Amino acid sequence: LPGLHVFAIAFALEVSVGKTNTVMALNNSNVLLPCTFTTCIGFQDLIFTWYFNSTEMIYHGKIKTKASEPFLVSRNPRVEFVGSTTGKENNISIVLKNVEFSDAGKYTCHVKNTKEKNAEHNATIFLTVVQKMVETDNTVTLIIVGVVGGLIGLLILFMLIKRVVLFIIKKTQDGKKECLVSSSGNDNTENGLAGSKAEQKAPPKA
Repeated sequence: LPGLHVFAIAFALEVSVGKTNTVMALNNSNVLLPCTFTTCIGFQDLIFTWYFNSTEMIYHGKIKTKASEPFLVSRNPRVEFVGSTTGKENNISIVLKNVEFSDAGKYTCHVKNTKEKNAEHNATIFLTVVQKMVETDNTVTLIIVGVVGGLIGLLILFMLIKRVVLFIIKKTQDGKKECLVSSSGNDNTENGLAGSKAEQKAPPKA
């Protein structure tokens, strides 16, 4: 049934390495490789494993229940477990010590939960090792933002000036129309024009 299918998905095991799956580290430094997991029905005898480039196992641990902390099964000497699973978050992060250029690559956090019929899930981090951190130059970005902002400001100013000019022109044209209407309705009596209301003088008698 569809409803049961949705119900089953809600209880699925999920593994996450955070908002970004890329990490940069300095050569000869220590780097944190984050990983957490969630499961709605809890876990029992959970197994988690970290792999380097999908094949080399660098950390292998187990967790009996939510009330107990993970215990080590095997690990690479340069890997230290820094997580905890008795708090709010099921954290199974590790720290890779004295990073070398050869450590750059793909790190996979794999989790298997026996309580969910051995459900498995994993997440991957890509590690880059550099000689020194390069500061990001935001000058170009700031210039682009400034130019775009200036253009938008000029456009708004132009639109305002245009509206004012059009308003003035409209008022001027309305004034001229009033003058034309007024002059066309004038009485031509004083001008003595044909068709005027002035009484015409009778011709002198002989």
